[in-house]
Amino acid sequence: MNADKQICGLDPSSEYVDLAAEVFGILSDSTRIRIILALRRTAELSVNAIAEEVGKTRPGVSQHLARLRMARMVTTRQDGTKVLYRLSDEHASALVSEAIKQAEHSVANGQLPQHHHTMQG
Repeated sequence: MNADKQICGLDPSSEYVDLAAEVFGILSDSTRIRIILALRRTAELSVNAIAEEVGKTRPGVSQHLARLRMARMVTTRQDGTKVLYRLSDEHASALVSEAIKQAEHSVANGQLPQHHHTMQG
């Protein structure tokens, strides 16, 4: 049992704890969260499409995408003269999804948030 936790890095003394904190730091920006959500909904998007989707300027979105690329959360694919962005894997999307669900709890005023109702149905 302990061996499984060590392999996955889930032990409190894991070498991945500091890196995990960096991941949360990268995702601590609302524009980056919006970008992850946009890419989650649509597999690949250009910078212009992402900028329109998240309501930000193209240069600003490009800077955020650069940070997400350095963190290996998004990857690119060239399509002619256009660069398309997509999520590298499902993990950033899952983190953002769970953070949104946690945020729903903070404003639920003692009620079950909507995500609990949809899970039961």
